[in-house]
Amino acid sequence: IVHSMVGYRDGSVLAQMSNPDMRTPIAFGLGYPDRIEAGVADLDLAKIGALHFESLDRARFPCVELAYRAIEFGGTATAVLNAANEVAVESFLNEELPFSAIYDVIDFALGEISPRPVQRLADVLGADCEARIVARDWVRSRANRVGKIQLGGTT
Repeated sequence: IVHSMVGYRDGSVLAQMSNPDMRTPIAFGLGYPDRIEAGVADLDLAKIGALHFESLDRARFPCVELAYRAIEFGGTATAVLNAANEVAVESFLNEELPFSAIYDVIDFALGEISPRPVQRLADVLGADCEARIVARDWVRSRANRVGKIQLGGTT
């Protein structure tokens, strides 16, 4: 239901909420800056009744720490994180590495690629491309050592 939340300096929080359906963000991307019909039913908060929030379990979700690190680094670091994550998740789905190695791929890319200031789109696209190469090389080197994995199995 809650897809994102933004906290402001004044203590207020804005949340983007909708029924869980990928047509909503796709319509947003296709129609931006306008809002277009997504074909998704309106969110009925009265029907939902309550939303429950819990503290983040950082041990269970270690990649969140990588996101905070990328934000602290600034510049192109968040583009590096995103690109490495996309390569790592794709590699997991292709059974080239275990789920637990997604963190390792992102951590490696963030350590290998120094963040640079973002002054134009080319800076972000360059960092994205570099991170994909670094992440794919990491996955390839690991796959050469352990071979393909079984989903749910170990390397």
